[in-house]
Amino acid sequence: MAVSGRLVLLAFLGAGAVILYPGTASILLWLLFLAAAATLDLLLAAPVKSLRIDRRLPDSVRLTEATVGTLVVRNTAGRPLRAVIRDAWQPSAGARDPEQRLAVPAGEARRMDVHLQPARRGVLTSSSVAVRSFGPLGLAARQRTLPVAAQLRVLPPFRSKRHLPSKLRRLRELDGNTSVQLRGAGTEFDSLREYVRGDDVRSIDWRATARRRETVVRTWRPERDRRVVIALDTSRTSAARIEDEPRLDTGIEASLLLGVLAGSSGDRVDFLAFDRRIRARVDSGGKGNMLSRLATATAPLTPELIEADFSLLPAAVQQISGRRSLVVLITALDSGALEEGLLPVLPRLLEKHVVVVASVRDPGLDELRRAGGTTSSVFRAAAAERALLDRAAMGEQLRSMGAEVVDEPPHELPPKLADMYIRLKAAGRL
Repeated sequence: MAVSGRLVLLAFLGAGAVILYPGTASILLWLLFLAAAATLDLLLAAPVKSLRIDRRLPDSVRLTEATVGTLVVRNTAGRPLRAVIRDAWQPSAGARDPEQRLAVPAGEARRMDVHLQPARRGVLTSSSVAVRSFGPLGLAARQRTLPVAAQLRVLPPFRSKRHLPSKLRRLRELDGNTSVQLRGAGTEFDSLREYVRGDDVRSIDWRATARRRETVVRTWRPERDRRVVIALDTSRTSAARIEDEPRLDTGIEASLLLGVLAGSSGDRVDFLAFDRRIRARVDSGGKGNMLSRLATATAPLTPELIEADFSLLPAAVQQISGRRSLVVLITALDSGALEEGLLPVLPRLLEKHVVVVASVRDPGLDELRRAGGTTSSVFRAAAAERALLDRAAMGEQLRSMGAEVVDEPPHELPPKLADMYIRLKAAGRL
């Protein structure tokens, strides 16, 4: 049972009568009147247990988008429902109007729309709906919480999608849809054409030249059906916030862009998220759109405050593909974590695969390095300089071992990683 402000106001107005006619009898009479009025109103209220509530909710929504969750309230009682209904979404769902008044005639149904603007990625839940059913006087209400569970999967925003058309255009050039022709050790023969000035003499087909009695060169196109394995680090280093988002979210953006790009070029894309165990996985042989499957798999990922176990990678990659593949590891270039974890297992990956290590660089370090003036600013500048030098040294060490390194600020990492993939494909290294 719940009481409304009307009952409190009525009790306050009755205080005037008690003042005019003081005494125990007047107080008891007024309290009896209030209790009788509230009891009668409560009895005339529609029973909450007779309600049937159904949900209508999309399966997923992107982080930057708004959506609407609908409650369909059906009153099966013989009395009209006058209720205040609250949909119990968690705060990060961004429900703007979770509590609304609703009147439902007997035997009919009404809908209640709750506008949602999610504030974070992941799986958001609403486990119940609270209902207060008031009587015709609006003095007292029957209150009950009904279990009406719901889940809304909030997908990554994929802001780097704007880079996709330009990257796909470059891939079409590699496929020979434009006049650009490429040559490399890992490319497939495409066609023959007449030699033009500037062509590589090593691409001349001498047999075809002898048959046609004019110089003919071979053209090449990048191979398709290559394997691309994206490994996303979800350990403690992914929790660091750089600019306006966690490092993990930037890694997800880069994974989405690279996955869609590689899939569009005809390559087979596999994805795994790991720390001390595999947290999520997307297989290239799965059904459905690659972007949809990647977004669904990465939506619930959160940073785990534990060290990454890089020794999982060789076996995981071998399980995915036994042949030469492009392995893209998205992690942090922290010297301590990589020296003890990645460097010992990197040679095993490089024996068979092309490895790219991608990391988010904090632009704030460059700003701190240029700071000066006070003593504390000088110390901060020295610390930033030391961090940048350690980062550069780690990058050089990875390159010396044979890996490629992409180290860029948050908004630049996805397109730069896509550019690295295109360069490797153009050079025939995949």
